[in-house]
Amino acid sequence: MLTLRQLFLNNNAQTTHFPLLLEFEWAKGIYIYDEAGKAYTDLISGIGVSNLGHSNPKVVQAVKDQVDKYMHLMVYGEYVQTPQVRFAEKLVSTLPKALNSVYFTNSGAEAVEGALKLAKRFTGRQQIIAFSGSYHGSTHGALSVMGNEEYKQAYRPLLPGVSFIDLNNLPQLELITEQTACVILETIQGEAGIRVPDVAYMHALRKRCTDVGALLILDEIQAAFGRTGKLFAFEHFDIVPDILLLAKALGGGMPVGAFVSSVNIMSAFKENPILGHITTFGGHPVCCAAGLAALDVLLSEKLIDQVAEKEAIIRKHLIHPAIKRIRGKGLMLAVEFESFELNKKIIDTCIENGVITDWFLHCNNSMRLAPPLVITDQQLIHACNIINNAIDIHTVTT
Repeated sequence: MLTLRQLFLNNNAQTTHFPLLLEFEWAKGIYIYDEAGKAYTDLISGIGVSNLGHSNPKVVQAVKDQVDKYMHLMVYGEYVQTPQVRFAEKLVSTLPKALNSVYFTNSGAEAVEGALKLAKRFTGRQQIIAFSGSYHGSTHGALSVMGNEEYKQAYRPLLPGVSFIDLNNLPQLELITEQTACVILETIQGEAGIRVPDVAYMHALRKRCTDVGALLILDEIQAAFGRTGKLFAFEHFDIVPDILLLAKALGGGMPVGAFVSSVNIMSAFKENPILGHITTFGGHPVCCAAGLAALDVLLSEKLIDQVAEKEAIIRKHLIHPAIKRIRGKGLMLAVEFESFELNKKIIDTCIENGVITDWFLHCNNSMRLAPPLVITDQQLIHACNIINNAIDIHTVTT
């Protein structure tokens, strides 16, 4: 009889020749457990998904309660479904007044696709400006605004009319003109290795978009829901986007994304043509019930208030001569080493010793640190010690 691992390799589509092949049985809090009962500290939160840790009891109960009522009923936007309505109401209550209309999707990439369509439809323009080093997903439109040619060259032709500028480069803002439909930017760049824009730059970007009538799309698929120490990362910059992109932690572990704008802008989907954006499973009632419960937990337990202190603990205890720098904000951090080869060895040793981390798609010499917000101080210190020990092993032998 074939093992589960063999069946995985035989029947599940693979995207590399070297998957991690870790087999897990269950997860709780910051830990994931293998079939032998070994606990692994999840320092990446499933790539920014599990901000509340795994299997939060209130989120799990919300899922069970909704499953007992109903699951899929109809394509998005036709029926009044309580989980969608209550979740959108709660989201809007946490956002600036201009962001008062929520379109739920299945994923972050679908939110990107919907937002790009919306910007072009609302403005009547075709040009899109994105950023070097950006990552917005792997579907064709999202890939078109990815700022890394290595990952997109095999799939051309992609969307026409897409141009790229560099983060924090003020003169390049002049490239945003009356022909620009939208500018799409990760509020804090993720796969580029956690790059934080300058506050002055973000103000200038917002002003330029307003002046020329281009919509500003901020992608917070990784950065939202407390990860940076604010509920939404744009709060660090005192600006408001025209369209906000959400996913990952939005669903508390269930698959859901969203793009959020004003009622006025979102109304562009109503005509010429009607049904301007359609999704069958977007806003699935079980996912929305989970997301609402997750947001309630995040806010009621004041987890965001602890993020800055936990960032300080990491910066205090993760100290080694081989670390070139630690970039980022809150619990969205990148630990930079000299090379990918050294970073990979350290990551592999950490995993062997029960700490899961990884590298960044566009910055492979940096280690990703994005633990669940529920991680305790002592758990953080323990994880930092394991990382420091792994660095010791490989800097002594190399």
